[in-house]
Amino acid sequence: MTTTILVAVALVVLLAVYVSWRAGRLDRLHIRLELARESLDAALVRRTAVSLELAASRMLDPATSLVLAAAAHEARTAGPEEREHAESDLSRTLRAVVDQERFRDRLAGTRTGPDLLEELGAAVAKVLYARRFYNNAVGVTRTAQRRPLARTLRLAGHTAYPDFFEIDDAPPAALAAE
Repeated sequence: MTTTILVAVALVVLLAVYVSWRAGRLDRLHIRLELARESLDAALVRRTAVSLELAASRMLDPATSLVLAAAAHEARTAGPEEREHAESDLSRTLRAVVDQERFRDRLAGTRTGPDLLEELGAAVAKVLYARRFYNNAVGVTRTAQRRPLARTLRLAGHTAYPDFFEIDDAPPAALAAE
């Protein structure tokens, strides 16, 4: 009788430890997801800032500056619902601007042009990597939230499934060639 009770108690303790471990893992995944989202937001803000700096640099013709500034402003002020669309528009605008014929030559002939172009390349690359890292974290978190134990015991609480951040973030060919 006491052996049966000890085995039952041991199973309950092991089950409690396992459930606690799963809950802790899910919590760590949510923290990782929040950090990845903050990193993605920072990369997007940096890309927008560099785009606005390029638009205001007087190194571009007025029409190109205006189009780039408008796309950057739209990306900066977009709400959560329009953010993906506005960021994709900024990516397409950057490709159109940077991939113009002799764009690099015109900027290379200025004092701050090469530094600004290098900074833009770094900002575009960081967006690409930050989005991939964030979407990876979303996938892992969603998988953990969908496990039967997590759903049955509501280990994620009332947390909704995180959404992927899908934008057109292909870098301009002139920057990708570096």
